[in-house]
Amino acid sequence: MKQITDTVDAFLDALWAESGLSENTLAAYRNDLKHLRLWLKGREMAEVSQDDIGNYLKWRVEQGLKPRSSARILSTLRRFYGFLQREGIIDSDPTEHIEAPYHRAALPQSLSESDVEKLLDAPELTGFLGLRDRTMLETLYATGLRVSELVDLKLGQLSMMQGCLRITGKGEKERLVPLGEVALDWLSRYLQGARREILAGRQSDYVFVTRRGKSMTRQAFWHIIKRYAKKASIEKPLSPHTLRHAFATHLINHGADLRVVQMLLGHSDLSTTQIYTHVAQERLKRIHEQHHPRG
Repeated sequence: MKQITDTVDAFLDALWAESGLSENTLAAYRNDLKHLRLWLKGREMAEVSQDDIGNYLKWRVEQGLKPRSSARILSTLRRFYGFLQREGIIDSDPTEHIEAPYHRAALPQSLSESDVEKLLDAPELTGFLGLRDRTMLETLYATGLRVSELVDLKLGQLSMMQGCLRITGKGEKERLVPLGEVALDWLSRYLQGARREILAGRQSDYVFVTRRGKSMTRQAFWHIIKRYAKKASIEKPLSPHTLRHAFATHLINHGADLRVVQMLLGHSDLSTTQIYTHVAQERLKRIHEQHHPRG
């Protein structure tokens, strides 16, 4: 059996090198493994059995761990022990025959197309800030960006000629996102007029700027969305990702392939995007009800 001084550090180093995961993701893996190490009370992590892993997960559930979190921890352990097996540190993977606990993924909050139209129409266009806000909302709905990706967007990432954005998302993975004619039109109006007025001669690399000439924070933009939702009389519960979810939902409603939506959202794994399959299923039900003689 091969020996490594600290198997957790070796695992995280390999994970970073192979997958380019963010510091936050690596910290989450480290935290999961730290809890197992504490539970083992001095026993070597490389010497656990399948029963040990099962008992550990059972103990975590008894402590109040939810099925979704339990499944995430099991995923971490599978990657860790899979790494140890590939490195020849262990002969067999103790997680191999352990089943993930069942959990029903929460459906993301979304908006109807008419609600989105009301939200987009809410900003007053008589002022420079209103035009900026409308452009931000239009860009968010047209691209499905994360709010952090929107507020951190820089001029160098925007190609008006090609009509797309170059986005570096989670795990430092780059993707090209098309804007569409409507969002391009709003961006053109904003960049040629309102942005210059807001900056008042100052310089900034960011596309969307505040009256201080700086980029906007996620929290500030979230407050803007809530204010316009209230003005538009939208009573559905919102989240910072509401327009991102609407983007994905409406694409699938109009026949987009799930893998295309995955690429546009920047999901590294299709399973993350599959939460939207309920949309496609509901759409098929409606088509069946409308068109089948026995519907």
